[in-house]
Amino acid sequence: MGDIIALVLPFFGLILIGYVSGRVTRQPAEALGWLNFFVIYIALPSLFFKLVSRTPIEELTRIDFIAASLAATYAIFLLVFLIGRLVRGNTIADCTIQALAGAYGNIGYMGPGLALLAFGEAAAVPVALIFCFENAAHFTAAPALMAFAGGDERPRSRVALDVAKKIAYHPFIIATAIGFLAAGFQFEPPLALQRLIDYLAQAAAPCALFAMGVTLALRPLKRIPAEIGYIVPIKLLLHPLLVYVVLGLVGDFDPLWIFTAVLLASLPTATNVFVIGQQYGVWQERASATILITTVLSVLSVSALLYAITNGILPPDFFP
Repeated sequence: MGDIIALVLPFFGLILIGYVSGRVTRQPAEALGWLNFFVIYIALPSLFFKLVSRTPIEELTRIDFIAASLAATYAIFLLVFLIGRLVRGNTIADCTIQALAGAYGNIGYMGPGLALLAFGEAAAVPVALIFCFENAAHFTAAPALMAFAGGDERPRSRVALDVAKKIAYHPFIIATAIGFLAAGFQFEPPLALQRLIDYLAQAAAPCALFAMGVTLALRPLKRIPAEIGYIVPIKLLLHPLLVYVVLGLVGDFDPLWIFTAVLLASLPTATNVFVIGQQYGVWQERASATILITTVLSVLSVSALLYAITNGILPPDFFP
């Protein structure tokens, strides 16, 4: 248990430091702008490029792994959407943000740092694959459903073009794509450039986690939405369980890839869910509350998952 505490305490400690800093100093949200820019456009892309470019190209083309992981995640998306629509009678727009809250984990800010700490650099490839394809799916699903719900009044062609641009121009996806090319051509950057990339990559996780903590502090919990009662257990418990079962059923994957996918699925709701809700003026405060609550509770759930993995309690393949 001491090893798990040593692993997660610094990780969640950085989020806590950011949260306390945000609450104590009371800096305006705009003050976080340059740090977020550094994390999103420089540090994390450097990390993705560094790790993917050093991976054999045959490991980067596991379509079966990508499809199985996406299927599990979007089964969760559909479940939360249908509960909101059929059981609670919410609008399609509300249900879309709720579904993202249940299926869209913080795989950008939290995923790489935690997976690499837990499993080493070998986890880089499944992290990159899951991140790129899940984000592409989320960036497609959200505007498409909002357009269908009438929350986006632009022409459908304009919506489709905007979705394509968000996917194509996302810095993480661009960095990963360049990493694919570098791996395919076995390109190695010059030593000076490689050292610069290494320095930037090392800064990615600490800066991302600190920024996430500050962001949570700037969005205080005003009320607890009723949907929390089912979204939280679905996100933190059912989502990783379903990913684990689906990957075990679909193929004979490397145990490390399975555990990495399960760990990413166990992460709390992504801060991007609030951003998307804010963009469309839908479910904003409740999205913020969901992010905060799932993040706090994930300290326990993620720690328990890592304990089960590292102590052999969770077998790598449930269907040997």
